[in-house]
Amino acid sequence: MLIRIPSILSAEQAAQIAARLNDANVPWVDGRITAGFQGEPVKRYQQIDEHSSLARELGEMVLAALERHPRFISAALPARVYPPMFNRYEAGMQFGAHVDGAIRLIPGTTAKMRTDISATLFLAPKNGYDGGELLVEDTYGTHSVKLDAGDLVLYPATSLHRVAPVTRGARLASFFWVQSMVADDAKRALLFDLDNAIQRLGATGADESARTALIGTYHNLLRMWAQA
Repeated sequence: MLIRIPSILSAEQAAQIAARLNDANVPWVDGRITAGFQGEPVKRYQQIDEHSSLARELGEMVLAALERHPRFISAALPARVYPPMFNRYEAGMQFGAHVDGAIRLIPGTTAKMRTDISATLFLAPKNGYDGGELLVEDTYGTHSVKLDAGDLVLYPATSLHRVAPVTRGARLASFFWVQSMVADDAKRALLFDLDNAIQRLGATGADESARTALIGTYHNLLRMWAQA
């Protein structure tokens, strides 16, 4: 399930983070320092040292926005969110086809998390650079994603995906992973569709007893499938 979520950050918030990332004193490092054996040969971008104070500060801003966004909660059903990281692709940089690692060690802890969902939060205006599309493959083909600053895309971490070469300007983004309470993508998709239908029924003043029954069904399915 690939889901686009607009306005996780407001235009002002995205511009604020982008301005911080574009500062000349930002501690950019080679993205390959966090690459596994699969990613190292194809990973060509810069990222902020995830242990830096700037990465932690900006990451907290992103996490706070996620916690307030009902569509993200509905789509991801998050149990854990990896601390957001930040990267930059300049002209000539790209990330070749890969699948994200299944398990991540949460920085500064001994805790590990399963990566059920991959997430990219776009931070640069999409007309400010050429190329840099996120290309995600599934059984329906290849999906090209290039969103406005502040918009988020979620997709299964099991997906083969890549970032096309940037040919002009700079692509800025935050990226992270989610361990969902419902590990199975198909089950998450059913719950997401059901939740959206319930919300639409409420907005249109549909039969309240039927809506209540559907809410009960949603929670009973979540109870059956969730790993809290």
